[in-house]
Amino acid sequence: MNATSGPGQSTTLLLSVLPTLRAQGIDYLIIGAFALAAHATVRATLDMDALLAVPPAVLRHLATIWKGQGFRVTLRVGEKTDPIPALLELRDEHGNRVDFLGGLRGLDPAAFTRAVDVPVFGQVLRVVGLEDFIAMKCFAGAPQDLLDAQAALQACAGHLDGDLVRRVTRRFGMPAARALEHVFDRR
Repeated sequence: MNATSGPGQSTTLLLSVLPTLRAQGIDYLIIGAFALAAHATVRATLDMDALLAVPPAVLRHLATIWKGQGFRVTLRVGEKTDPIPALLELRDEHGNRVDFLGGLRGLDPAAFTRAVDVPVFGQVLRVVGLEDFIAMKCFAGAPQDLLDAQAALQACAGHLDGDLVRRVTRRFGMPAARALEHVFDRR
């Protein structure tokens, strides 16, 4: 059941649908601006982003469940070459939004074991670990993504596993690996 009472409550929206993920046995990682805030600095955002390691069929099932609960859902399935195989956008009546990415090509499956638990409103959110966050941002490669990676790197105060971040970034391909080295050079 949705617990939001107005706009600007995407975190509350996410918390209200986590029981569905748990009931389905689906693990998740919070990514995007919320993860940046957990690791480095706050950047304004109106939505929440979560990564699920599930095929599009599972996202279709979740869409059916959440539609039945009164949410607006949009499912987009990518082409075979798309870095994000599928995306489920969940909205409530107030315009709050959570984007559930159905996988990310190149992601180290062990990223889910490196999640950081962050307490929020009496619950715990599983946030992508620092090294995986930086690797994902380098893979995304847009100017804001690289600034986010740089902010996370600067804020980590030496707590970064350099070998790990290079290894997980290489899984995304050479452009991501080059972007990471550029981020390292700018610190």
